[in-house]
Amino acid sequence: MTETLPAPPLPTPAAGPTDWVLCTACDAMVYAKRLRRGAGVCPECGHHGPLTAPERLAGLLDEGSVRLLPIEHVDGDPLGFVDSRPYPDRLRDARRRTGLQEAVLCARGRIDGHPVVVAAMDFGFLGGSLGAAVGEAITRACEVAEAEHTPLLLVSASGGARMQEGVVALMQMAKTSQALRRLDEAGVLTISLVTDPTYGGVAASFATLCDVIVAEPGARLGFAGPRVIAQTIGETLPEGFQTAEYLLEHGIVDLIVPRAELRGALSRLLAVAGGQACLTDESPEVVVRDPAALPERHPWDAVRAARRFGRPTTLDYAHLLLEDFTELHGDRMAADCAAMVCGLGRLAGTPVVLVGTQKGRTPGELARRNYGMPTPAGYRKAARVLRLAGKLGLPVVSLVDTSGAFPGVAAEEQGQAVAIAENLRLLSGLPVPVVAVVTGEGGSGGALALAVADVVLMCADAVYSVITPEGCASILWKDAGCAPRAAEALRVDARSLLGLGVVDGVVPETEHGDHLAAAEALGAALLTSLLPLSRMDSASRIERRHARFRAFGAPTPGANP
Repeated sequence: MTETLPAPPLPTPAAGPTDWVLCTACDAMVYAKRLRRGAGVCPECGHHGPLTAPERLAGLLDEGSVRLLPIEHVDGDPLGFVDSRPYPDRLRDARRRTGLQEAVLCARGRIDGHPVVVAAMDFGFLGGSLGAAVGEAITRACEVAEAEHTPLLLVSASGGARMQEGVVALMQMAKTSQALRRLDEAGVLTISLVTDPTYGGVAASFATLCDVIVAEPGARLGFAGPRVIAQTIGETLPEGFQTAEYLLEHGIVDLIVPRAELRGALSRLLAVAGGQACLTDESPEVVVRDPAALPERHPWDAVRAARRFGRPTTLDYAHLLLEDFTELHGDRMAADCAAMVCGLGRLAGTPVVLVGTQKGRTPGELARRNYGMPTPAGYRKAARVLRLAGKLGLPVVSLVDTSGAFPGVAAEEQGQAVAIAENLRLLSGLPVPVVAVVTGEGGSGGALALAVADVVLMCADAVYSVITPEGCASILWKDAGCAPRAAEALRVDARSLLGLGVVDGVVPETEHGDHLAAAEALGAALLTSLLPLSRMDSASRIERRHARFRAFGAPTPGANP
């Protein structure tokens, strides 16, 4: 049993000269009470100043919900380390100054009523360094989260491994990493909140191994510090190097959230992870499954309709259909592809994972999002979020509207073919229900990389093909002007594809520009498709998915060889 404790109070600033404090970022004089009301965020420049571990718990967890974990801190000085002072003296001084036993504080609590286990680090205790006691506390928090199947939130603030404990501190990186692996196997959501600064052994272990990485604005994260890097390689580092904003652009963090909005952002993530499926039979059947029920049209007309500017995008559908939608960013390797959208939300109350291509709605956005053509980073981001769906047992909704994967030189250098192939394999064995919908263009392997699904649907004005009509015409007729003829030969329209069995159903289109009606139709189609899939066990569902794609091109049973 653990004692229920009130949320730790924020420290009260001393009177007199400390009524005013100096912002370390902009040098502005700020009234201390105003700074406290803003949770340590400078009202002049927005700099997010450091918080203690008790302040973190007080700011993140519901009042009255905090229960500190009873973690025994065993003092150790494995090396008998002495620099200008013996290591035990430094420990005693840190405890006296901070009131903490170690550089991390662990607790159970709730965020907007959602249960969570939290481990919050304190940079004021020996630079938040990772030693044996910190590693033990983090590992213990992981074990409690695993035993209680409760999401884990790790709040990092560290200069790295604790030098005074030598290789014993180094071993804590492995110890905490394997604890997080067990949470992966148990299907428990893990969230990392990166605060400034987070470096070294913490950055290279539990701070970056979580399912979702959230960073405060300006927070720095890296393995080696900028001074060490600059001295080692003798180069001028890029502006903003290792800051949260730089890392978001380079695909390392999922979200940058200001301190005032952290509780809301974390609550949305926890709501999805802790939600229960509530699919019902009440959704109307809107999907057309008989090709004869669809009007005949020239396939080129379908191509033009699919490309028509102003059709709903993946993000339009996300915001119209999903509650508590949180977009996730980055491939955790090098980049965040804006042509690929991934995130978590709830469809009619049921938690789902969304992946989809995003073209954009303005000329500027079209260019920024690469006209909906994903790079390898986009497919790797999708793969990362698909694996998260498998871990948490969440159904996947995939929305496809792309002329194909980006064909540039950089994409080839970064392994475009490999990224697509990996997604095909991943989706073929994903243990959760997968429904894919071609909402506009479905171009080649770039589209198929999101459409290896249990159920494949397409909108009535959408098209799906091995190549664009223009590309086919250029290759076979040496004239891109023969695109209408190629579209007819390729049979890219919904009626033809439903007849071929490539898609399982067609979602009727609404009046062009009526995004709400389009979302309602798509939402009904998704719910009626997901319901029977949710009632199947994983093995049967995967075998059914395998058989679906195995049948394409296979001999008809009983046919002559």
